[in-house]
Amino acid sequence: MAEEPKAPPPPSTPPRPWKAAPPAPPSAPPVVGDVVEVKLSKRLLWVDGAAYPLQNIARVYTFTLHPRRAEAFVRFMKRMAVLLLVGLLLAFVTEETSLGSSSYENDSDPVTPFLWFIVVCLVIYFVGDMLSVVLAKSHFVLAVETSGPSQAVVTSRDRAYLRQLVHTLAEAIENPDNEFAVKVERVMISNPANYFFGNAVNMYGGSGNVGMSNG
Repeated sequence: MAEEPKAPPPPSTPPRPWKAAPPAPPSAPPVVGDVVEVKLSKRLLWVDGAAYPLQNIARVYTFTLHPRRAEAFVRFMKRMAVLLLVGLLLAFVTEETSLGSSSYENDSDPVTPFLWFIVVCLVIYFVGDMLSVVLAKSHFVLAVETSGPSQAVVTSRDRAYLRQLVHTLAEAIENPDNEFAVKVERVMISNPANYFFGNAVNMYGGSGNVGMSNG
């Protein structure tokens, strides 16, 4: 008697493609200054109160923000040269006035001391303005650059933390479903024009900034 043909074994279920879990953001060091939250949620990167669509982010990188010390010194020397010319002109006018006045006239001139007072005040201001840049410290920052003219800049006292955060953000851009939130510090700069930024930026913290965001 012929044996009945055996039924072919059922096809094995193909294994599900394994998807690695998204890397956890680096553990944040203690934040000493003013806190800024960097958060990825629903394909939006939030930096404090500003939202950046992930598709508009062109680059995430770290760099050292250096003050424009040489430019500040050159600007100071130009200002002092102008003040020197003004001072020489003022001294010449004062001398001519004193020589042209007669002995019985009152030589007291209230205008000249006032002008010299203004010159001294300008010298003090120019020196202070130069020292505020020359003595300013550099900042190691993380920048999020978009396809437009804006750029978000934050900082941390731990450089390794910012470098790890760059990799986390890059991974999040490749996998927009990932979500995370970390704490960093504001870049506290009174005048961004005194620093090398490269492109136009949106600064967080300080005053007189371009496109300042109040979060």
